[in-house]
Amino acid sequence: MTTTIDYFFSIGSPWSHIGFGSLVDLATRHGAKIRPYLTTIVEENGGIFSRKRPDARRAYGARDLKRWANVRGKSLLLENRPALGDPTSASLIVIAAFLDGEDWIGLTSALQHAFWAEARDIGSPDVREAIARTAGLDGAALVRREADEDVKAKWADDRNHAVASGVFGFPTYRYDGELYWGQDNLFFLERHLGGDRP
Repeated sequence: MTTTIDYFFSIGSPWSHIGFGSLVDLATRHGAKIRPYLTTIVEENGGIFSRKRPDARRAYGARDLKRWANVRGKSLLLENRPALGDPTSASLIVIAAFLDGEDWIGLTSALQHAFWAEARDIGSPDVREAIARTAGLDGAALVRREADEDVKAKWADDRNHAVASGVFGFPTYRYDGELYWGQDNLFFLERHLGGDRP
């Protein structure tokens, strides 16, 4: 039986960006499949958007992001970012790639890098198309797919599944009925995959 890790994340989450490569490496080492669920912060379960947090917490969060980006070898541009469109729309192109059996992992990585390391406007369909094309996919076809009913249905279902699963922040991983919130918990996920169930 294939080992499956449920992966709840947002393209607009810097923590998802920082931890994604490490998750993919972990899954590869353990022969596990990653099943993606894309959504936005689940406020119903206590999730809090960064912009709604107190200044002290946001300042600490920015410093922590930089520390972890350095540890993970990820580029992260936080200061002096231009005004960009909503990155949430990029979720639909990832869902389209996943449903079509395309390289959604490579596309996700490329979109995250474009948004968090280069401050590109992945809210723009033209930018998403170009990124997908550079990643070796048919960008034009995937952008067209964003409006299809099966893509929109998975987007809605992913949120419902996140709410029902108790997810509130990103990234969150679920394996064998156990939730792990935050890329800093990959250590515990790996121990679980190795047989040390908490």
